[in-house]
Formats: sequence, C-alpha cells, structure tokens
Amino acid sequence: MRRPVTPALAFLLILAGCAAEDDAYRTWEVYLGDNTSSQYSSLDQINRENVARLDVAWVYHAGDADTTGRTQIQCNPIVIDTVLYATSPKLKVFALHAATGAEIWTFDPFAEDTTVQEGPGVNRGVVYWADGDDARILFSAGSKLYALDARTGRPIPTFGAGGAVDLRDGLDRDVTGLFVAARTPGIVYRDLLIQGTSLSEGPATAPGHIRAYDVRTGRIRWIFHTIPHPGEFGYETWPEDAYERVGGANAWSGLSLDARRGLVFLPTGSAAFDFWGGNRKGENLFANAVLALDAATGERRWHFQTVHHDVLDRDLPAAPNLVTVEHAGRRIDAVAQITKSGYVFLLDRETGAPLFSIEERPVPSSDLEGEVTWPTQPIPTKPPPFARQQFTEDDLTDISPEARAAVLARLRQVRSGGPFEPPSTQGTIIFPGFDGGGEWGGAAYDPATGWLYVNANEMPWILTMVPLAPAAGGPGSRGGTLYAVHCAGCHGADRRGNAEQTFPSLIDLAQRFSEAEVRQQIARGKGFMPSFQFLTEAERDALVAFLFDQAGAAPEAVEVDPLGRFFAGSPYGHTGYNRFFDPDGYPAVKPPWGTLNAIDLNRGEIVWQVPLGAFPELTARGLPPTGTENYGGPVVTAGGLIFIGATKDERFRAFDKATGAVLWETTLPAGGYATPATYEVRGRQYVVIAAGGGKMGTRSGDAYVAFALPD
Repeated sequence: MRRPVTPALAFLLILAGCAAEDDAYRTWEVYLGDNTSSQYSSLDQINRENVARLDVAWVYHAGDADTTGRTQIQCNPIVIDTVLYATSPKLKVFALHAATGAEIWTFDPFAEDTTVQEGPGVNRGVVYWADGDDARILFSAGSKLYALDARTGRPIPTFGAGGAVDLRDGLDRDVTGLFVAARTPGIVYRDLLIQGTSLSEGPATAPGHIRAYDVRTGRIRWIFHTIPHPGEFGYETWPEDAYERVGGANAWSGLSLDARRGLVFLPTGSAAFDFWGGNRKGENLFANAVLALDAATGERRWHFQTVHHDVLDRDLPAAPNLVTVEHAGRRIDAVAQITKSGYVFLLDRETGAPLFSIEERPVPSSDLEGEVTWPTQPIPTKPPPFARQQFTEDDLTDISPEARAAVLARLRQVRSGGPFEPPSTQGTIIFPGFDGGGEWGGAAYDPATGWLYVNANEMPWILTMVPLAPAAGGPGSRGGTLYAVHCAGCHGADRRGNAEQTFPSLIDLAQRFSEAEVRQQIARGKGFMPSFQFLTEAERDALVAFLFDQAGAAPEAVEVDPLGRFFAGSPYGHTGYNRFFDPDGYPAVKPPWGTLNAIDLNRGEIVWQVPLGAFPELTARGLPPTGTENYGGPVVTAGGLIFIGATKDERFRAFDKATGAVLWETTLPAGGYATPATYEVRGRQYVVIAAGGGKMGTRSGDAYVAFALPD
C-alpha cells in the first residue's frame, strides 16, 4: 500500500533530490568534470565576494617542456579523493597530492615502451576506473592505450599485451602504417572504456570507427562503423567501396554518457581528405554527426548530422553537453553540441529531434574538378551563432588605416562568403576559422540556470587549393609531389612552417638534422607530426632528397603519380592552414578576436558576450580589449564564477557568470591552453590549470598551477 505524499514530504523529497544532484558536481573525477561534460562545479567556497583574494596554493613542474616552443599541455586533470592525475608536455602520466602538488608517481610511456609510434603530440586527460581493490588509470600515448595501477603507476600486465593495446588493431580494415592515436580520453560505462581516435585526415587516413574496450583485459567488446559497411544504416550515403578506402569520421574530441539511459554520445569529425570529397560523393554518414549509441552494445539509437559532405574540416570540436532545459513548460533532457561554425545544436536526448527548428538552407556549390558538394546545410534558428558568420569589406580590421588597406587588397584576391563557401584554387576565406568558433576546450553548462558558457575564436583563415597535374617525372619531381600531398598542409607550400600551429620551418633543414634523422621522423612521427609509415622506402628517399635540396620552393602545380596512389584519387593539394593577418600580425577582421559567451538554452538567446584576452601593446595605444585567439575551455561554479585561461596573453581569469565582468586575473608561467578543474580537499577548494603554452607562437611551459584562498 502506497503512502500519500504530503506537501511537507514532497518539499523534503525535492530538497533531497537537489542535494543529490548538487553532490554529483562536487568532485572532478571525470574529464571535463563528470560524464555529462558539464564543466560545472557546485563548490562555492571561492565566490564573487572573495575571488580577488585567490593565491597560488602550489605549482608542479613536469620538467619536460620543449624550450623551442614545440610542446603543449592540453590536459584537464582529474582528482580522485586526494590524488590528482594528469599528463606532462611529453605525455608522462603522473599522480600528485592534490592539496600540495607533491609527486606520488610518474610513468613515461616512451621510455617504457619503444614500440610506441607517433609521439608525443598532446593528451587531454586520463580515465579512472575502480572495482574493489582494482583501481586503474587508462590513457593513450601515440598509438597505444595503456592501463596503469592507479596506486603505483605501473602497467597492468593482464591488460592487452603487458599493459597496453595498439589502437591500430581491430578497425576491421588494414591500416598498416597509418596514423591512429587517441588524444582525448574515452569514457567508462560499467566495465567498458568507449574510445574515439585522432587520425591524420589527409589523403591516406584510417577509418574513425568507435570501439569499446574491456577495462580489465583490453579486448574489444564492440565496434561501431562510422563509415558504414554493407548492410549497415547509412551505407548508401557513400560510394559502394568507401568503407574499404575512405578514412576519417572519427570521434576525436570527447564523449559524454547518460549512464541511467545507457547512452553514449559521440561527436564526429569530417571524412578524409578534408577539402576535396570527389571520391566520397554523398552525405557521408556518420561524419560530422552527433551519434547516440547504446553504451553496452554500440547499437545506433539516433544520429543528427550537422554538416553534409564536409569539405571545410568542420569537425565537431568538443564533447556534447548533456543538459536539462525548460521548453513549453516542460523540463527536457537534451544534448547541446557546439560547433566550429559557432552554432549550438540543441537536440532531444531520447530521440535526437531538434528543440529549436533547424533549416536546410542552400549553400554555394564547388567548382573544383570532380567535386559534388551537398546543396544544403542545416542551420539552427536558435540560439543565434556565437561567432560571426561572414567576412566582408565592412568587417575588415580598423585598428589602423594601414592595416585596413593591406588586408583589403588581399581580401579582394580571394573568395569570401558565408561559413559554407567551398574551397577554391583562387583562395577561400574560412570564417569562423579552422579552429572555430567553438573548439576542443568545450562549453560549460550551469544546471541551476540553464545557461551555456562557451569561448570562441574570431579569426579568418585562407585556404587555397593546388591542382596536382598528372605527369611522370624524375626523383625530384616525385619528392615534390609527395611533399605537396602529405607535408605542405602543415609546413606550407614554401616550406616555411607555421609558428602559430607549432609546425617548424623546413628551410635549411640540413643545418639542423641529418638525412637519417629526417627519414626516421618521417617513418615514426614526432611531436605533432604523424607517422608516414605507409610510404615505401623509395618514396621516403624521394621525399628526403626533395627536403634537402633547398633550391627553390615547391611549385604551385606539381607532378603526380598517374595512378593516384599518393593522394587517394584527389587531384588537389593545398597550401596549408594559413591565418589571415594584417602586416603587424593581428587578425584581419575587426575586433573582438576572441570572446566569452553566455547562452540561455531555455530561451535560445545569447545573454552576454565579452572580449576574452587582450594585447597589452594595443591597450597601451588606447584600444579597448580586443580579445585574442583562445584554446582551452571554461569552468563554471556555484560560487557565481567562470574560470578560464586560454588566451594568448597567458592570463588566467575569473568572470562573473551573470554579467561577464572580470573579477580576478593573474599571469601564468606559460599560456593556459587547457580547460581548468576545481575540486575540494579537506574542506578547501582549489582551482588548477595546466600552463603548457606552445600555441599561437607563445613559449612552452611545463607547469600545473593550483589556486586557493589563503588559509
């Protein structure tokens, strides 16, 4: 017999429910705070009234930064009880006392395992799993996924082979020599680690299938084909043989989990090659999609594709936020997915149906040979985009007449339209840029208000496609072809590199490296450079010969293998990822160049938007804060605060979450290009951020800095 619920009892139950929900946000045991990727904490010891008193509580130096600016730390630490787990610039994993920063143990995967390829690159975090006395840290470095004893940092020998599994195995296709890694941690459901991967996204790319690993043994328990196999849903959206040769469509940017429903949510990236899809005609499911899978089996429950047949590298850049919103008088569990284009797609968590209408709008078609772009793209009607969508002459920088005149001349040489203007040989403005809009730092969601906080870049880039003319040639020509197809995208057609992207110049290479050292780097990869093991010895020899002949730059049109094996059938390369700067190195668009945004998901409205970051030299000239490019996301707290680093000025700030006002800021030892974390130890609240620098041409660092109120 059921007891009737009295008003008093109902009130107590509501309080208990709120307390239970509040308690769920008091720890930081999962990447980005919790399984919902909320980036929220209910801790409020640090608040609006006292944040100005914050001071450094401890600093930990990992000791392995590359002083030439070639390393970063993008890690969001986790804290289990009183132990903090994180990774270093060169991907050592370590455990620290969370209240003091004292080191407990450290594990170096590259010293312990000489078979690891493609390292070190970056790592954005680790995963914790425990069952009784068995407590594990799972993380990836290069091509390997490791399981470590959480207490000692030693590999668990019963996991895979001696504590590791190779991420290149079990993709239902031969990917020998191709780049497969995992830079963002997976997510645990019961005894499964559900894991996405990072891929090269060039002409030769592995498929981005999603796999669930047994956390005890490392055995693959299920796989979901993001490029469908025959008989699977979505197969008809690709050419018939695409599953055998096309790559990409990978979930590199993070996962979210609704454990109660048993659903895992995955954002996927573009299919490869990024900028020409004539060999993969169709919508290309499940690239550029939010996927909801049964976490126990990998079965698709629903999907929503945010870009059809992507040719602009519009990867979904961050884990989706699992939110609860008020719509039409009802509370609805939903999925909020930020994008590089600056849109927020708000979808029903059960069905994938949009909560605000989404329109399929016509977009320009491509004039590249063999390309068939999709005629429409989905555009949310609400919320409005949190980054500007067009770059016209009216949007040119106005920080000085000279800067405006210089960028106007360049703008008139290239194409500039909306966010779906396709690639061209003339050159196309990409705005929002390749790094967004939104990016991998993610968005923070406040469950108390239904507001979403997201930082955005406002940087135009220029993409220029290069025809690859089919002709036979000698060794020098073959090396130039290989460079244009596989290397120019990062190091530039002129081999001068890109300091903002940490891609070094290859001019005068012989003065810095031997031919043997370069050949080894091509084969094994190094830092942010993937392995090119799939090239034959003869091809590596031709590429090395080209790199060590510094007479002239790579030609605009280069000869290619008529069989097309170098470039998987694409008749185009490109000149690299090039930001559009004025002559003084500032963005070609009017400020703000970086923003922090508050979005009310209940009403679908932007509440406030403020510049994020500043250039001190411009402020000294009397300009208001312009914002800067920014990498790494925000954390929002019940204390009324948003904590974020991310900016090129190497500052760490606390904003008022209601107004966007800056309440506190400090200078870090290097740029804080990572999402911070906040946690409590013995009643004291801490906020910690990795200060690894190394992006946007800034210095590299090796520090984790924790802040707290004075004792």
